[in-house]
Amino acid sequence: MSAPDGRDTLSPPDPRKASSALTRRDAMICSAVLIVMGAGWGMTQPLGKIAVSSGYKHFGLIFWQLFIGAALMALICALRGTRLPRERKQRAICLMVAIIGTIIPNTTSYQSIVHLPAGIASILLSMVPMWAFAIALAMGLDRFSGRRALGLLLGLCGVFLIAVPGASLLDIAVFWVLISLISGLCYGLEGNLVARFGTAGMDPFQVLYGASLIGTVIMAPVAVASGQWIPIEAAATLEGQALILASLIHVMVYAGYVWMVGRAGAVFAVQVSYLVTGFGVLWAKLILDEAYSGGIWMALLLMFAGMYLVQPRPKAVLAPG
Repeated sequence: MSAPDGRDTLSPPDPRKASSALTRRDAMICSAVLIVMGAGWGMTQPLGKIAVSSGYKHFGLIFWQLFIGAALMALICALRGTRLPRERKQRAICLMVAIIGTIIPNTTSYQSIVHLPAGIASILLSMVPMWAFAIALAMGLDRFSGRRALGLLLGLCGVFLIAVPGASLLDIAVFWVLISLISGLCYGLEGNLVARFGTAGMDPFQVLYGASLIGTVIMAPVAVASGQWIPIEAAATLEGQALILASLIHVMVYAGYVWMVGRAGAVFAVQVSYLVTGFGVLWAKLILDEAYSGGIWMALLLMFAGMYLVQPRPKAVLAPG
């Protein structure tokens, strides 16, 4: 499922009410949690790079990621006293989230990260809020804003710096840059579809629980038929452990994100986007020893500027006290 894209995609508690109730002490706590979330989410790209390093293929990896996610979501929903979604409309929404929010974007992500540095993949993923804005305009869910359109343009300029041969001084195949962008497009589309059609009364954890279960059922035969099945013994390998850790981090951080939206508001919580990208580059440097040229750093700055401009203007977050 997706990283935050600037939209209140899975209907957590009213973010405006939460935001107005946030005190200075709460803001300090939420800021610390935000940093932990960004560090965790940012680590999933380097871990994904490790997971594919020995030849494990995307369908097998996606199955186990969904299986682990479903198991954890089952535990979380049991502790919260919520049940598995059962209505037809609820199952349809879960199917959409499974396909557009996990299966398609993770298929392209796992394939592209074989050919791209993990830090580059993190930078390209920061296009999510910009794609979300463009798709919202196309779907009539948002109004045109010159400021946010400029943000989209800056993001595309960042992609240009990465993709154009010679611009970044790295041997990066333009094809795989374009494939990597599909993930962000899917996440932006997912958020807008949920914003348009709602979640049929489900909370975010129920949506992710249902989507993970449905995705697991879909991907099991696909992984076997494609010859990409990964045996459970792979959990003992470095690559298997990287996948398990990435899956655990994603579920726990997403749970933290849902809590953050409910406590501090969506505008505050979505600032994790900057941290995810920044930490993704940092972890790629520390874990994988990746190095970047001046063109890549310029692309990162353009992406940060694009994210800043494309997000809705923040309202007051701090209440007296």
